[in-house]
Amino acid sequence: MKLNHKFALLLAGAVLAGSLTGCGASGAPASSAASSEAAASSAVSEAASEPAAEAALPDGVYTADFDTDSSMFHANEANDGKGTLTVKDGQMTFHVSLVSKKIVNLYVGMAADAEAHETDWLQPTTDTVTYSDGTSDEVYGFDIPVEALDEDFQLAILGSKGKWYDHTVRVANAQPAAAEAPADGTYTCDVTLEGGSGRATVESPAALTVADGRMTATIVWSSPNYDYMLVDGEKYLPTNTEGNSTFEIPVAALDTPLDVVGDTVAMSTPHEIEYTLTFTLN
Repeated sequence: MKLNHKFALLLAGAVLAGSLTGCGASGAPASSAASSEAAASSAVSEAASEPAAEAALPDGVYTADFDTDSSMFHANEANDGKGTLTVKDGQMTFHVSLVSKKIVNLYVGMAADAEAHETDWLQPTTDTVTYSDGTSDEVYGFDIPVEALDEDFQLAILGSKGKWYDHTVRVANAQPAAAEAPADGTYTCDVTLEGGSGRATVESPAALTVADGRMTATIVWSSPNYDYMLVDGEKYLPTNTEGNSTFEIPVAALDTPLDVVGDTVAMSTPHEIEYTLTFTLN
């Protein structure tokens, strides 16, 4: 009995010593702390090796809105508040033409941090903009890296007087950029019709005429029963009196769906039917 009691005391002492060793000033055994540091280092390495988030859009060129918190800092009115978004290799860059040359640099971040990061200042380009009255002007534009669409981010601006200002902006509502009108002349283009019941069709390819940069397409329906079309609220009447209904309508942009309405008298009463037409140059 005495031997067993002595053994029990020795065992309790060993356990207590182990507990005291594990509860030193560091709060954890050295081996445990080392393991934690190794795990943290591994986590940092894994995070650093992860690829950057992919762009929300496939590579290509888009138009997008440039929304800001200031009436003094915005896209030039000649561009209707929009700029050009380029996606290349998954990276997004937004080019915007401003209203003048009074903003000389931009910095993605806060104004307070800009001075210490001069190498990250965005440098201006000289852009020529043309207004609706035909006059033109030279203004500064900028290529802005964009991490995410439709989300606010901080963009500081440097005025010509040398002071930085904070602004919140976002690049939103990206749409595929419309192909530019070809040179004046006569062309053929494929026409894709969507909408309606699916019974009506239009002839494709169709004739496309370009005069003074304005495009006009000749649309021939598969029915003689369309008595007018609406495009952007304007009414267009058939150009023929016999055969399938034929119209000449304006085309705002190639490779971009155009909303139109066709009024048919094939039913007991006339019906306006909504369609989209997409024109692709051959």
